[in-house]
Amino acid sequence: MTSLTTQTLIITIFLLTIPTSFASPPSLEDVFAQCVTDFKPSNPKSPIQNYIYTQRSPNFLTILNNYVRNLRYFNNMTRKPVAIVAAADVTHIQATITCAKKLGLQLRIRSGGHDYDGMSYLSTIDFVVLDMFNLRSINIDPKLDTAWVQSGATLGEIYYGVANKSNDLRGFPAGICPGLGAGGHFSGGGYGNMMRKYGLSIDNIIDAKIVDAKGRVLDRSSMGEDLFWALRGGGAASFCVVLAWKIKLVPVPAKVTVFNIETFGNTGSVNTTELVAKWQEIADKIDNDLFIRLTLGSSNKTVKASFMGMYLGNSSNLLEIMNAKFPELGLIKRECIEMKWIESVLFWLGIPPGTAPTTNMLNRIPQKQIYLKRKSDYVQKPISRTGLESIFKIMTENENVTMAFNPYGGRMSEIPSTETAFPHRAGNMFKIQYAANWFVPGEAVAKDCLSQTERLFEAMSPYVSKNPREAFLNYRDVDIGKSLNSTYEEGKVYGVKYFKDNFEKLVKIKSRVDPDNFFRYEQSIPVLSSH
Repeated sequence: MTSLTTQTLIITIFLLTIPTSFASPPSLEDVFAQCVTDFKPSNPKSPIQNYIYTQRSPNFLTILNNYVRNLRYFNNMTRKPVAIVAAADVTHIQATITCAKKLGLQLRIRSGGHDYDGMSYLSTIDFVVLDMFNLRSINIDPKLDTAWVQSGATLGEIYYGVANKSNDLRGFPAGICPGLGAGGHFSGGGYGNMMRKYGLSIDNIIDAKIVDAKGRVLDRSSMGEDLFWALRGGGAASFCVVLAWKIKLVPVPAKVTVFNIETFGNTGSVNTTELVAKWQEIADKIDNDLFIRLTLGSSNKTVKASFMGMYLGNSSNLLEIMNAKFPELGLIKRECIEMKWIESVLFWLGIPPGTAPTTNMLNRIPQKQIYLKRKSDYVQKPISRTGLESIFKIMTENENVTMAFNPYGGRMSEIPSTETAFPHRAGNMFKIQYAANWFVPGEAVAKDCLSQTERLFEAMSPYVSKNPREAFLNYRDVDIGKSLNSTYEEGKVYGVKYFKDNFEKLVKIKSRVDPDNFFRYEQSIPVLSSH
């Protein structure tokens, strides 16, 4: 980025050589760029000016857009950052924190950008984006027990690296989308199809390296157990920048078995209502090695259900369990597909077995971007058949929205809700993700899809958790409350939904480690001094 340095130099010379009354002040982006360039210590092998993108940089919009996953937040009207620092060294993070603080700029930290409501690259005031995609190293311990993964590493890169190094004997419990960045995904909890066996990502994290608001590089022992507790499920962006996580790898069998059974409506021998009712009875209580996600949608006024499963074992054992616990689904041998765990990652993306290499999961930039809205809920009591029929009717009237039911139980029920900042443990049968996608710009389409999502969300209120109506931090949702003035009262509105009783402890930790509230955004943990 030599042009940037030259521009800054020209402005400096210009200011020195003409009368002060005629000098136009340098722009905020130039002042920021100069500040981070002057920062010490620096790494001469990795000069920060090569990693700064201002709005005048030819690649600025490309870099910004590369990790935008929701087109609702990328258009001509969206406020753009003063600069993007695509950090490639810890000194770049320290410089960005120091200079943002000095110049009164807000900081947005982005690791994978799968951020549903765009909070990692949006702000209502001047801000800089700290983009972590260059910090993506994965160092696997030779004994295959642990690995250090940097925040910008994607889940696909982690899965692929771990499977390769371990000859397919190790995996890691995290999300099903390979493009997720480890930084944000892990710090919000990180769940996936092995959570009933091994819990969340955070239940398998044993250390972290962070940079705090003072620019100090800390690990678990130097940051203290309270902050390490908060980072696991409390959303690290309220407290610090996570540089890397130390993860505990888990054993996976040589073969796993996957299946996907789809049913349509209540016709002939198929009764979707009965199957969903039965799924509710067994999904959180069945063998911990088995995860069955239920997805509901509607087209042409007919409800469609998809029962997608993964079993950490062979098909014979799976069929034995299913015949005993869920015979109604009618799973048979030819519908069971045995494959390596690493191959199952592609199956969960809807890629038919054998049609794509596992290197597909290393693709960082999606082939197409979409407009979307996501919301979440937790269900703690079975929904009655009458309730299900009523929900199905609403779904046939709002066909742009699907619901994914993700079963809990197993290991999730054994870990206390206070063990980490993530509170949704025993007592939850399943979590719901509401999803609406659309593919064309324009207010009318967006309004229709958003109101359909809201109608279904509203119709579900009798059947989900109450006081608070709980929500999952990784499914960012600005509808449940946002903080514009960083007050405790504003923060509590969304804070208790995301964190329940852990919210107050998070506020105390935040107030101690970041009393000036430097790390703040629309749904950050507030500080006590605002109380």
